[in-house]
Amino acid sequence: MLAIRYLPTVLFLGSTALAQPAAANESVYTDLNLDRCQTIAADEMGASMKCKGYKDYPIHFAEGDLRQSVLYGPVRAELIKGAFESFAAFNHINTKVEWRLDASGKPFAAILRWFIENVGDTGMPTKEAEGQVLVIARVAQPQDGLSCVVGYVDALSNTNANELARAVADREARDFACGFQEAMWFGKRGEKASEETHVWPEGLSVE
Repeated sequence: MLAIRYLPTVLFLGSTALAQPAAANESVYTDLNLDRCQTIAADEMGASMKCKGYKDYPIHFAEGDLRQSVLYGPVRAELIKGAFESFAAFNHINTKVEWRLDASGKPFAAILRWFIENVGDTGMPTKEAEGQVLVIARVAQPQDGLSCVVGYVDALSNTNANELARAVADREARDFACGFQEAMWFGKRGEKASEETHVWPEGLSVE
């Protein structure tokens, strides 16, 4: 059984409210080309794919009803099948993933830009109405198999959006309890950001 939650915004923080990223953490980048992904399942509403990520940490992509969702790492099968974290508005992802690595070189968080296809004055999505959100996610590890969204940064409303997203990743992702904690917004949030949506398998969580 799936638990469907439409979560309210519960936190707005500036970068000064976050601890500075640990000096040992660093970023690496990989391309996300959906044309090169392995299709796991597909229907008239969308598809589920497994894509190359960073080293042994794959990317799990899903699309349904013109909305997209992404999980990272060695994710549990029931989570790949049952989770979908996206936005209420139509949306699509960027093609570059930023991975945050710890001192040992292990990825613990991923940052990806979402494009929010807001409706403009014409009644159709327009470039002028488009929003952009950096989505910070926990990367699943072999011992837990759980990946989920940790936080959001409105990329159009924060001039330091990338730095803020890295700070959120470094502070929140490693100890984030998927299934228990709710992902929150950090920094300023504008009208183009859209409401986030979460579908999560009931009872699947990590403390």
